[in-house]
Amino acid sequence: MSFEFRILRVDMAAKTCTFEPVPQEYMGLGGRALTSTIVAREVDPTCTPLGPHNKLVFAPGLLGATNSPNSNRISVGCKSPLTGGIKESNAGGQPGGHIAKLGILAIIVENIAPEGEWWQLELGLDYARLVPSTVTGLNNFAAVEKLVEHYGDKCSYITIGRAGEFKLTAASIACTDRELRPMRHAGRGGVGAIMGSKGLKAIIVNPEGGKAAPLVDAQAFRDASKRFAKALTEHPICGTGLAQYGTAVLVNILHEAGGLPTKNFTVGQFAEHENLSGETLNKITKERGGEGSVAHGCMSGCLIRCSGILPDKKGKFQSKWPEYETLWCFGPHSGISDLDKVSRFDYMCDDFGVDTIDVGVAVGVAMAGGGIPYGDADAALDAVAQISEGTPLGRVLGCGTATTGRVFGVRRVPCVKGQSLPAYDPRAVKGVGVTYATTPMGADHTAGYSVTANILNSGGHVDPLKKEGQIELSRNLQVATASVDSVGLCLFTAFAILDVPDALPAIVDMLNAKFGWKMTGDDVVTLGQRILTTEIDFNRRAGIGIGQDRLPDFFTDEPVAPHNTTFDFTNKELATVFNWRDEVKELEGKK
Repeated sequence: MSFEFRILRVDMAAKTCTFEPVPQEYMGLGGRALTSTIVAREVDPTCTPLGPHNKLVFAPGLLGATNSPNSNRISVGCKSPLTGGIKESNAGGQPGGHIAKLGILAIIVENIAPEGEWWQLELGLDYARLVPSTVTGLNNFAAVEKLVEHYGDKCSYITIGRAGEFKLTAASIACTDRELRPMRHAGRGGVGAIMGSKGLKAIIVNPEGGKAAPLVDAQAFRDASKRFAKALTEHPICGTGLAQYGTAVLVNILHEAGGLPTKNFTVGQFAEHENLSGETLNKITKERGGEGSVAHGCMSGCLIRCSGILPDKKGKFQSKWPEYETLWCFGPHSGISDLDKVSRFDYMCDDFGVDTIDVGVAVGVAMAGGGIPYGDADAALDAVAQISEGTPLGRVLGCGTATTGRVFGVRRVPCVKGQSLPAYDPRAVKGVGVTYATTPMGADHTAGYSVTANILNSGGHVDPLKKEGQIELSRNLQVATASVDSVGLCLFTAFAILDVPDALPAIVDMLNAKFGWKMTGDDVVTLGQRILTTEIDFNRRAGIGIGQDRLPDFFTDEPVAPHNTTFDFTNKELATVFNWRDEVKELEGKK
């Protein structure tokens, strides 16, 4: 194999798979930078998301096919059926690294198969072909089990569950982890519905014969990679905290901060928070033993190892450690404190292929509207199980929070641009509220994780209850995150990047050593601004104006206990977040 990155175009109507040289305009891009650029250039912003004119793009990051720590994530891009705007969702697991080592810069899936046809993409060294799907109608765990029987355990797999086949707008795309469990999801924005609309059920990635990308300066790359690994392992959050407690470490922290949204964002604390905490998760995992695991990595090269395995009471695999957002939305948000019930919810979402956040928030909203008894875990699980069955209630929940709120006539529907808010109340953690309101992705904590400085004192401190400094904090983090997503790094590396002076220079040095560039830290900022500008421009052309960069008005009208604060930013203040854009400069001139 002579290593030269290529684009793979998969035409679902013609059933063709074509390798193409990388066009000049896509050179030097990876991950989110590449998916958003391709979507912006090749997709009509006014197209029907589930129709033939939308495209689904998979792209490893710039450090894919290297030995850099935590660099094998994959970005998935499209026009979102949930928000109507541009979407980049990314996932861990093995496929990102495998695709990169096959020399594939991006997979572009276009057009749609005839209704009722289902196909799977076989992908390997110098070949790609569509074959009729053998796993249609199966959810993710059963589908992967059957695929492994045929293709073997050296491959990695990308699949959709029945929610994706139903084209539900909260449907996710599953990637297998090192143990071939389909538990790492590109979750947000309904990307699984787009894969389903194409008639593509699965992608089988055979890495045999693939190899690491060539390095312009191999020694410099090794040196920079060791520096970055040192920054990660010596940082208390990246090196210890996340491995021992997972992201569930945040449950107690956000409760104490008064920012743990409870009972559909009506209060900021949950009395039974300890039952769902990272400390409890760690303790139960160790006590039950068996197939449980603390400090588990979802992909090769992971040094953070936050994705533990939770066993049931008999020591058998039950689910991955639920993420903080999953514990929250099915837990405090819905009045549920049973860790095993939340774990069951997490497994079901992974299996059916839906975003835990949008479905979990939808459950709480349905409770607020009287559709499910508040706090009734069994009734909630029964309702979620209907997603796989395709019942009317299942389809409503599977289309997420905004749809559920409309169906049940709920006034407090915590969404921005149709996507549900995650697990931080924007009245008590105001920096993340600015991100929710303004990111082109719809409400998304990962787009600019201001919790770092607001709550965790990482990268400095900005008082979470005050307005001062929040606009700048969100802006800087949104820019930085766009670049991190393009490099293919796990978002949790951000803690080290913010706190360890040598972490960002080490990343820049790895990129320069790989590609022969002369990038500086300023270029990282420029890249992030370029990505965000591309995404915002797509949304504007799709009809999503600056007037939609807002939180629902109950956040500005209703104080939340225990601090009794509101989200008190004006529309003009929110409009200044992306202050380098001409649109913002024009608004400034009109003040």
